[in-house]
Amino acid sequence: ISMPELVRHELIGRHTSIVVAGTHGKTTTTSLAAWLLEAGGLLQGFLIGGIPENFGDGCRPSGLSEPGFFVTEGDEYYSAFFDKRSKFLHYRPDIAIINNVEFDHADIFDSLDDIKKSFRLLVNLVPSNGLLVVNADDPVAIGVTDKAFCRVETFGMNGKADWTATDITTEAESTVFTVVRDGESLGRVSVPLFGNYNVMNALAATAAAIRAGVSFESITKGLATFKRPKRRMELVGNYASGVTLIEDFAHHPTAIRLTLGAIAEHYPDRRIVACFEPRSNTTTRNIFQRELAECFNDASVVVLGRVNRPDRYSPEKRLDTVQLCHELEAKDKRIFAAGIDDYPNDIIRFIEAEQQPGDVVVLLSNGSFNGLKALLAESFEKKS
Repeated sequence: ISMPELVRHELIGRHTSIVVAGTHGKTTTTSLAAWLLEAGGLLQGFLIGGIPENFGDGCRPSGLSEPGFFVTEGDEYYSAFFDKRSKFLHYRPDIAIINNVEFDHADIFDSLDDIKKSFRLLVNLVPSNGLLVVNADDPVAIGVTDKAFCRVETFGMNGKADWTATDITTEAESTVFTVVRDGESLGRVSVPLFGNYNVMNALAATAAAIRAGVSFESITKGLATFKRPKRRMELVGNYASGVTLIEDFAHHPTAIRLTLGAIAEHYPDRRIVACFEPRSNTTTRNIFQRELAECFNDASVVVLGRVNRPDRYSPEKRLDTVQLCHELEAKDKRIFAAGIDDYPNDIIRFIEAEQQPGDVVVLLSNGSFNGLKALLAESFEKKS
């Protein structure tokens, strides 16, 4: 039996299954949905692919014998070596959220069409009395829902979605906006997250929570008290030298672009130093060679970590970091590419030499970056 099957039988069981899927934003949106149901007193359990700060753990099994709501982060990656179906297909959603659909996981999917097939299967699993919540601003996501058997509600910022946000403003630690459903204002909310993509995540979670029976009053309180998951634009520290260190899980070009854009908006007039580790099975290959050259526009300095396990691919298929450096330099970026020896201490030395008061240093990786976070934090502390 695969782990996703075990999740279905032992965790979700008889509960109403809420599944959050998509290429990006799954962990934050799942954490939001779980916390909103908790605020409404309806949450029985959850399984999240990160550590939601509100709960302190990525999994809470239900201890209740009566059926309730169980929220699961639904990954499109295959279930096991003997089960090549996407994990989310085992979770049998009654309510499903699809944030977006892009190409990823090049080690198991051959094309975007291949990925779309998995998402179409997910859509077909939602029963006629269920609900599908989908990003109206993503044409691919909308496209995979065209044959849904259930009610479909959309969220987005284009003004045509069922759920949208208006009058968006940013405060010191939060984004404030008005939630609008079918053209009707439900009220003003505040969430301690930044970037329009996080407003979208909050809208999707709100739509699912409303369907589950959570009052808007409880949703307002839940959003206001939400704590971002670890490694999702996580503030590592502000230092006396004026440097800010942030860690994020972003490793896909779209996620990198959105994350850096949100950070640039939150820290205007401050220089961004983006440290990216090509580690995933997709970004270590040259599939996103062009996209990676375009996603660092909000950074002034780009530090490239070494390609993880480069021997997996021939030079013709591997990410060409030399070419990437040239393309970024052509955009007037200050570039540093880490070497093989003394890694990642060479990155530490470069950043120490380049450091300016007010720098925002952002770590972008789905791995440990060879302990770079702790090393940088130690370096910044010494200079404070």
